[in-house]
Amino acid sequence: MAKLYFRYGAMNSGKSTGLLQAAFNYQERGQRVLLAKPAVDTKGDARILSRLGVSSPVDFVIPSGADVVELFRRHAAGDDPDALLDHVDAAPVACLLVDEAQFLEPRQVDDLLRIAVLEGVPVMAYGIRTDFRTHSFPGSARLLEVAHSLEELKTICRCGRKAVFNTRKVVDAATGAGRFVFEGDQVAIDGVEVTYESLCAACYLDESGGRLG
Repeated sequence: MAKLYFRYGAMNSGKSTGLLQAAFNYQERGQRVLLAKPAVDTKGDARILSRLGVSSPVDFVIPSGADVVELFRRHAAGDDPDALLDHVDAAPVACLLVDEAQFLEPRQVDDLLRIAVLEGVPVMAYGIRTDFRTHSFPGSARLLEVAHSLEELKTICRCGRKAVFNTRKVVDAATGAGRFVFEGDQVAIDGVEVTYESLCAACYLDESGGRLG
């Protein structure tokens, strides 16, 4: 039976790089993969971006409220007129890879499980576990509940310890200096005004004044 895999880690733990490497491994062996990501992740538009400079276009984005099983079936069959990429031969799909899976809705995560179990196609979902307030993303929480396999991707804090938390910095446009913030909306895609840093628990508590959540 095909499985649903959740590979998670703090920011900058190589999640997108790992996804693109997995896709390359399949494609190098002549196997077809589909790449997808939630529409809310506007960074890179319809591409998956790695910090190492590697990128790849996705086959489809997943809008809010979308039925992921139906999206998968249409693109697997190669008969979606709105497909971002052409698959002339519509060869069988060997794997579905989903980036930024924390932004999925819980029922969309359930759809990923259905694709693995009912369609017989392995699904590898990559994402972060918690937001900058240490709260779980709904998509990540559901993945931790239903995925067949969980794998933590590790990265290090500035102090050298293992980083487990994500912190948000708001950048001053005039000075370019950043300051940590611990309140605000859960989703704020990093860019010119917002950036993120992965910290260990000790450094997080030091920056937050002992605050969690």
